[in-house]
Amino acid sequence: MPLVLGPILRHVGETTAQVWVQTDRPCTVEVLGSSARTFEVAGFHYALVGVEGLEPGTTTPYTVELDGEQVWPLATNLYPQSLIRTRGAETAHSNRFIFGSCRYGKVADPKLTAKLGIDALDAYAARMALRPPEEWPDALLLLGDQVYADELTPQLRRRIAGHADRDPDWPDDEIVGYDEYVGLYRTSWSDPEIRWLLSTVPTAMIFDDHDIRDDWNTSAVWRDKMRATSWWHDRIRAGLASYWVYQHIGNLSPADLAADADYRKIVEHDGDTWPLLVELADRADAETDGSKGVRFSYRWDLGATRLIMIDSRNGRILDDGEHLMLGESEFTWIEEQAAAAGQVDHLVLGTSLPWLMPHAIGDLQTVNEIAAARPGIRGRVGEWIRQAADLEHWSAFRASFDRLTEMIGRAADGGPASVSVLSGDVHHSYAARADLPGDPSARVHQLTCSPVHNKLDWYIKPGFSAAWSRPARALASMWATSNGAPPKPVSWERLAGPLFGNTIATLDIDGRTARVYFEQPQSASSLAECARLELTA
Repeated sequence: MPLVLGPILRHVGETTAQVWVQTDRPCTVEVLGSSARTFEVAGFHYALVGVEGLEPGTTTPYTVELDGEQVWPLATNLYPQSLIRTRGAETAHSNRFIFGSCRYGKVADPKLTAKLGIDALDAYAARMALRPPEEWPDALLLLGDQVYADELTPQLRRRIAGHADRDPDWPDDEIVGYDEYVGLYRTSWSDPEIRWLLSTVPTAMIFDDHDIRDDWNTSAVWRDKMRATSWWHDRIRAGLASYWVYQHIGNLSPADLAADADYRKIVEHDGDTWPLLVELADRADAETDGSKGVRFSYRWDLGATRLIMIDSRNGRILDDGEHLMLGESEFTWIEEQAAAAGQVDHLVLGTSLPWLMPHAIGDLQTVNEIAAARPGIRGRVGEWIRQAADLEHWSAFRASFDRLTEMIGRAADGGPASVSVLSGDVHHSYAARADLPGDPSARVHQLTCSPVHNKLDWYIKPGFSAAWSRPARALASMWATSNGAPPKPVSWERLAGPLFGNTIATLDIDGRTARVYFEQPQSASSLAECARLELTA
């Protein structure tokens, strides 16, 4: 099939749209009169077509042609026509985002299928196909773990085991090479319902740990342990290079792409760009805080709503005794984007890891950070606990947590009606209201939706239910204070959840009002609302 994957509709502006595809050969890809030549990566072929000249506030059906041959929609297509819907004056003050994280692809094994349950995004797409376009979401925000490079389906294990030229030092149950990542994305994004959904809803993405490996960049000790293996160098290069190709470039607006020297160099290169992507991946993985690094955080302006997506994985600074979620230059850039949000009605921050966790877990993470920094046996025990218990969220990077809180407080007092922090990762869903010093004018909430499609381990429900309880909160607070944790600069109350199981959430914005609701699949094409919360009331 000449169209291997896609089309995937990515950034959409008032008059522009980015359409991503993977093809089976070098060719020219055309969408609505705009075209792009494919670029090659390790023998695979891709294009990001910048569609221009669209009218603001319009809905335009589109097809995809490769060297003049129409390849989308597929001949077997059972879904509505793929559309590009641009923003205009009439839609400037309304937005409907669907969001979630942790989506395991479909599997053929019946036992694993039963454990995974119904894919919430798949069910959403099937239901959406039966509704008119005016009821479709304006954007899909995928908040991490789009693929699981370290938790493979039985089919993927068999596939990589069949590679006769695979390095014998590579692990048998994890993705390592770039070609293996290609197969992983193809498995995740080829599902018919998902493929159609991605073709017609603008999609913003950010990675989390499983896109690379569980606990990725938890600490300097973790990083040193991985670098000591014979295969990690190949893995991180393939993981970051494939993320750049499959996820990152579509996140960028036309202006950002035009200013991106790496993008220009790769799409203009004649021949296989793998060596260029290796160099880019090495820079992205390096402990670099400045112009030589790679910034994966980005911004979308959607009418009167601003979305800032924060890279809370690759951007960490861990060497030389530091333990920061983001480096100085990237955090400063994010603060500048948030400070300029005074002219919008709503500010949405996306970060794969929740800012506000269950209180007991947040306090545990801060205390653990203090313990792991100590010398000797206490520090080693603290590090072991950190890795064993996945203590790696914002509260485990306390200096960065405090700085993010201060930034949110300033933004919330600068004009928006709401500030919403959208996250995933923690395999349960909830909404919490933040109470910040100074009583800012905007309502501030943590909105977490996870997983979209994954199994529920036995300890998740009792563990997180207990962690949200008031007794656990009180005990953890006293324990944290006695162990030297500084006072928290914010308090918060859970208002919805915790919800367990596959879930998709919707942030619905209309003028200066906003609400969130969480839905769980009841069948392959239906979902039931589990919780709803008015965010600006």
